[in-house]
Amino acid sequence: MKRLIIRGDPGIRKGAIVEHEGEELFCFGISRNGEWHGPETVQLWCTVGAESEFEDFEKQNYVPHFLDVERVDAEEVDVVRPSGDLAV
Repeated sequence: MKRLIIRGDPGIRKGAIVEHEGEELFCFGISRNGEWHGPETVQLWCTVGAESEFEDFEKQNYVPHFLDVERVDAEEVDVVRPSGDLAV
């Protein structure tokens, strides 16, 4: 599980599946930042991981401050599924 900060909006919402650097990532949660104040373009702060990590996310079995962080532009992310239900 990690934090993926996307500069720009590739059109994804909670439950999306994205591909970055050949890795398929499930978006467990998304915070939209910079809508009114902040950077020129919106930033999506996504908690992403493998499908098998969803239960840990749901039960908050992780420490958000210790997640690895990657920053990418919206153009660097391929959207496999824009949104959806993650309940497994």
